[in-house]
Amino acid sequence: MTLEMIAKACCGELHGNTVGEKEASCVVIDSRKMEKDGIFIATRGERVDGHDFIPRVAEEGALGVVCEKEPENCGIPYILVKDSFKALQDIAEYYRKQLTIPVIGITGSVGKTSTKEMIAAVLSQKFHILKTEGNFNNEIGLPLTVLCIRQEHEAAVLEMGISNFGEMHRLSRIAKPDICVMTNIGQCHLENLGSREGILKAKSEIFDYANPEGYTIVNGDDDMLCLVKGKGDHKPIHFGRNPSNEVFASDVMNRGLLGSHAVIHMGLSVFPVEIPLPGEHMVNNALAAAAVGNCLGLTKEQIQTGISGVQAVGGRSHVIALPSLTVIDDCYNANPVSMKAAIDLLMMAIGRKVAILGDMFELGEREKELHGEVGAYVAEKGIDVLICAGELSGCMYEKALSMGGKSEVYYFETRDAMLAELKDILKPGDSVLVKASHGMQFEKVVEFLTTL
Repeated sequence: MTLEMIAKACCGELHGNTVGEKEASCVVIDSRKMEKDGIFIATRGERVDGHDFIPRVAEEGALGVVCEKEPENCGIPYILVKDSFKALQDIAEYYRKQLTIPVIGITGSVGKTSTKEMIAAVLSQKFHILKTEGNFNNEIGLPLTVLCIRQEHEAAVLEMGISNFGEMHRLSRIAKPDICVMTNIGQCHLENLGSREGILKAKSEIFDYANPEGYTIVNGDDDMLCLVKGKGDHKPIHFGRNPSNEVFASDVMNRGLLGSHAVIHMGLSVFPVEIPLPGEHMVNNALAAAAVGNCLGLTKEQIQTGISGVQAVGGRSHVIALPSLTVIDDCYNANPVSMKAAIDLLMMAIGRKVAILGDMFELGEREKELHGEVGAYVAEKGIDVLICAGELSGCMYEKALSMGGKSEVYYFETRDAMLAELKDILKPGDSVLVKASHGMQFEKVVEFLTTL
């Protein structure tokens, strides 16, 4: 990618000495990540304007910058564009067209990250892979991830997250997935998408730019995904617990927080697997990974090794053994489906079971009702202690309290108010689940627990 190619890709105006045919070493929007001969895209954020950092990246050896206004005393070539974020997407789309490696795109309401990690662990047994890191799964993170693909990579595993119509269409245009994986259709982002039908419609935009000769892999146990037709000549491959799926699991043995054992059936191939991540929902994630691995020619031994070696990501059902507590760190995000799955996981723990739960965002008109449903679920399961924090979580608290179960129930208006009292509520030997939407910043709760 030379400056001329980048300018062409984003329909920008190139100014300055173009340094011949020198290729860019990277593309970044964070000036702190600049490398020599890299391209800096100056974006405007809520608190910071990237244009203010153009002199810094010039001093650090940037090849050029993409910006929305003419920089002062720049000293290096620059490309003027109307919208820097749109330019980032256009550059990534142009770059993706040059790649010949298989790209796996993963979407769904719940379990995208765990499934991505499982697929990456399996494919790494045969390929040098690149995978989405952290929360880089949106219209900023996805193009940045695509632009990290290098000559040594042999496959890319991309998580694709959305909250509104049209977003997946744009992500698909950038990623152009060869294999589309859909985990489930649950109740999330209802504020914008309205219903499960709306969620399915929005997620299905992943097929808009998918490879017509590629594969569609969907959760056949999901009442909506089992009807998805995908794109191209290949029939969708269904995975799940039901034996009617092309890829299914039998003899599932739940080993609590240690994970699960299962036997995977995939055509004529039948083999046992050890799944080290806790929660029976991880069995489906392993099935999706097995299906992807099979499409790309991995042996059953490679699939077994990959699944058994997968590791949890911080904030996603990550079990932390502390001297006095066992913490289930699931604080990255939350919706009603993932909340109930996390409560099921807590039920597998030993000792007193404590659920520290916060608000779930983007649930639309039914947000109070859906919080109440989670409170009812906690009470029905007989969780020993429920600690709620946040305005909407008041509905969770009230519902759990009204059911008169065995649970001790506490409510705090804010996370910080809860932290001030938490030490007096918890006891040595407790197993503690921490979960809320990302905006609640419950990672601070996990940090506090590690100090006890």
